[in-house]
Amino acid sequence: MSGTIHKKIVLDENNKPVEVIIDYAEWTKIERILEPGQHGMVREKLRDYAGIVHIEEEPLSYQRRVRSEWK
Repeated sequence: MSGTIHKKIVLDENNKPVEVIIDYAEWTKIERILEPGQHGMVREKLRDYAGIVHIEEEPLSYQRRVRSEWK
């Protein structure tokens, strides 16, 4: 899907966004894009990278360390 998604943002009394209204036709396009197996990286493509990336630490430890750097 390309282009602009036409939407209306509903604000509360403090002027903070609380809801987004999207045309139903556009919503169905978004749902199709988000369906598993559609666009994006699929499991089969990930196999191409198996064994290519070598890290010296446990993957979960690496992930936690890198995410803590974002703070």
